[in-house]
Formats: sequence, structure tokens, C-alpha cells
Amino acid sequence: MYDNSCKYLIETYPSDFATWLIGKPVALTELKPTELVSEPIRADSLLLQGSDVVLHVEFQTQPDPTMPRRMAEYFLRVQKKFPEKQVKQVVIYLRSSRLPLVRETQFQSQGMTHRFEVVRLWEQPKTLFWNAPGLLPLAILSQAAKTNAVGLLEQIKHRIGELATDEGMQSNLEAATAIFAGLKLEADVIQQVMRSRAMRESTFYQAILEEGRQEGRQEGRQEGRQEGRQEGYIVLLQKIVPFLQSCRFPVEPILKIAGVTLAELELGEESAEDDPAVR
Repeated sequence: MYDNSCKYLIETYPSDFATWLIGKPVALTELKPTELVSEPIRADSLLLQGSDVVLHVEFQTQPDPTMPRRMAEYFLRVQKKFPEKQVKQVVIYLRSSRLPLVRETQFQSQGMTHRFEVVRLWEQPKTLFWNAPGLLPLAILSQAAKTNAVGLLEQIKHRIGELATDEGMQSNLEAATAIFAGLKLEADVIQQVMRSRAMRESTFYQAILEEGRQEGRQEGRQEGRQEGRQEGYIVLLQKIVPFLQSCRFPVEPILKIAGVTLAELELGEESAEDDPAVR
């Protein structure tokens, strides 16, 4: 869910991210991982290129001990493909952590040293995100959330209404904010503040439906039989259905696609009772 939200924001509002991370509003377009030679970069790595720069962003909820080496490997592969362009690499940590890993900014091996940037959202001021719609959902993870996360969430919802140019934009930003708020607040609190029927019609909800279809098809192809497809759906649904229920998103359309019930997901009877969409 966090990967989808980050991907949506940076691809929809690339100039906001360029201004923040590069320091100027560079026109950026998505660079597909498959455009790189040899082994492609992981699909959840976000790459955008401008006329003279390639921006490589990694969003992380948890510290990853392999991150420094991975950033070095990615830099070499991107630089080989685009030797004439500057390669800007940034790791953005979403969830607050005191582990030393979230402060590592370089990879060293024998005579090689590679440096990259790290942003810890919980240390950033709210004002950094306040005037850019593409960054606004991240404000709930900013420094201001330490003192009053609920109040900040209410402010963000109001600010979205001021910045959003249409209902579609507003519902998508609200949905993204609700997802990131899950790292700070309980689901029922988020639902009370962000209650919006339009969120159910947002790009995120539709993307979740499509992700379920794609995961099921891929698993089915790998297994070569219907059981494989069903297993692929169930594994994915076990991850996303509890979140959808907590935000009062209807899960019935997804369950129908997969041809499974809540009981088969082994989520417990309480989940079915709490979800009005399956009654």
C-alpha cells in the first residue's frame, strides 16, 4: 500500500518532488526499470529522468541493511546507461526509527566509496510539504505529528481542499494521506477524520483491484494451474483486506474477483462482522 501511494504521488506530481529533492522544478518523466541494461532495477524503485538528471528515490518504512550496497549498484547501472546525466539518489524513510541504519549515507568496500542522500520524514518541518499537493500527504509523517498527529491530520484534510483543483485530485490525496496516517494513528481515528465516500472511488482503490487481478494472473502463470492463481489472490488479499476494512473501503468487489470468502482468508469472524460491505 505504501509503495502504491508513493509511486502515485511521485509520478503524478514529479515537479513537486523535483523541487524538493533536486532543488529546482525540473521536468521529469518516468524511467522504466526495464530500460536499464542487464538485470532491471527492482520494480518498487522509483526512477525519473530529466534532460540532465536521473532521480532515483527509495521509500522505506523499515531500515534495510542492504540499502547502501543496493544504492551503489543502482548508481553504477544508471550511470552506465546515462553517462552524461547527473544521478541523484535519495532514500526516504517514512516510519520513525532510532536504528543507526536510517542515518547511513554511504557504501564503502575496499577502495570504493559511494554516497547518497537520506531523508527522515519525522525530522522534517510541516512547512516543507504544505504548499505542494504532491508532498502534502507526507506531512502526516513530519515533525509536527510528534505533538498532535490527529490535529495535523485534520489540518491536512482542510489544506487538501484548498489545494485540490478537482474532486478526483482531492479524493486521491485524501486516500494517500489516510494510508500514510496508518503509520501514526489507529484506523478508527483516521476514518473519523478522513471520512469521505469519494475516497472509495479514488485511483488507489481502483489500483488495488487491478493489483489483485495482476497478482492472481501472475501466480496462475507461474504455477500453471488454477490453484496457483487462487493462491496468488489469497496471499495478496490477506495483506490488503484488513487495511481496506479499517478504512471502511468495500472489499466485496475484490473478494468476488478472487472467488474467495473472508473465512478462506483466515482473517477471523470479527473482520466479517466489522465490514458492512460483506453483509
